[in-house]
Amino acid sequence: MKRVRLLTVVTALAVIGIFAVVSLFGVEDDEKSRTIKVGFVYDGDESAPYTYNFIKAQKAIDDHDFGGMVTAIAKSNIPEEKVEEAIKELIDEGCDLIFTTSYGYQVSAKDIAKEYPDIQFCQATGDNALDDPLPNYHTFMGEIYQGRYITGIVAGMKLREMIDNGVITSSQAKLGYVGAFPYAEVISGYTAFILGVRSIVPEAVMEVRYTDTWTSYTLEKKCAQELIDDGCVIISQHSDTIGPAAACEAAADQGKTVYHVGYNQSMIDVAPTTTLVSSRIDWSQYIFEAVGAVLLEDKIEDHVSGNIHGNDVGAGFEQDWVQVLEINNLIAADGTEDAVNKAIEKFKKNQLKVFVGDYVGVDPKNPNDTIDLNNGYDENKELSAPSFHYILKDVIEVVE
Repeated sequence: MKRVRLLTVVTALAVIGIFAVVSLFGVEDDEKSRTIKVGFVYDGDESAPYTYNFIKAQKAIDDHDFGGMVTAIAKSNIPEEKVEEAIKELIDEGCDLIFTTSYGYQVSAKDIAKEYPDIQFCQATGDNALDDPLPNYHTFMGEIYQGRYITGIVAGMKLREMIDNGVITSSQAKLGYVGAFPYAEVISGYTAFILGVRSIVPEAVMEVRYTDTWTSYTLEKKCAQELIDDGCVIISQHSDTIGPAAACEAAADQGKTVYHVGYNQSMIDVAPTTTLVSSRIDWSQYIFEAVGAVLLEDKIEDHVSGNIHGNDVGAGFEQDWVQVLEINNLIAADGTEDAVNKAIEKFKKNQLKVFVGDYVGVDPKNPNDTIDLNNGYDENKELSAPSFHYILKDVIEVVE
């Protein structure tokens, strides 16, 4: 896909620029002897697509080494209750900058940041940097609702093709979604996805099931299978394994009509006859710039390109923080690639608003808290972490 190739080139150029950090930031010869250690804490390992996106950035630091000035260290498969121990180990190993990469780490990470003001802490997907802010604690996240909306367009076009070809009726335009937790991050994502679908097929509805864990292949596959059994013809996910893709491919092998939309990596190799497309956040965009800033002993937000809110930074397609990966043109509907490229250009020009329409949303924790989307909702307006947490009435059903 031309768009994917362009994003790859742009990302590669960005990496080359960051790895030229000495000349880019104007470091004098007598400063080149400075070295730093960068730590990463992961809740998974390379087998989890979410974690692997961070590991790719870490390996790029290892491989290119910023001219020999940066060393990366990682702690993998760290549960939330063990994160404090892992962070303290990285501190003992001399880390100057520590990236914590799971939402559940943020309380511990910020508490430790108070104890170690000379170390910089960057929390991915966090939402607590602006509460009682610390100069050495930062949060960051790509505005992934944009990518989910785009993949919703891909799914919607496939859904429309199935309806037009008589494969399903309009009343069978039902999608399924495997979510990890009922967090705003997950709710915002699947809402953007179904709104992308409904921009093509207005009658489409969606069923959501939660796994209550980020990285369980077995549970994710089981949830996807249950959604397929409930009549969902396209399955998407905000979970960290390939379980849903495997479930869709297995169901298709048994003669069922079902397609899949992935996350964090292309899953076409896992499900070649069912996966339509995936989206991801390119975490390296922030990580490389943060490393460069710490290397120069500068404020991180002074070097990062994005939407800055104090010590919090986010960005979408306009800074290549969000990417739509390869479209499976063997099964995607005709015209999909062109529709995707046009929508991405609208995002880049700030011409596409996602959370708007004749919808009413209800807070699942408080039925008295509702929102009318005729007035619209600006996601990521004040924070990089998603905040939309309403369930769309008559459109989305959450099955416990």
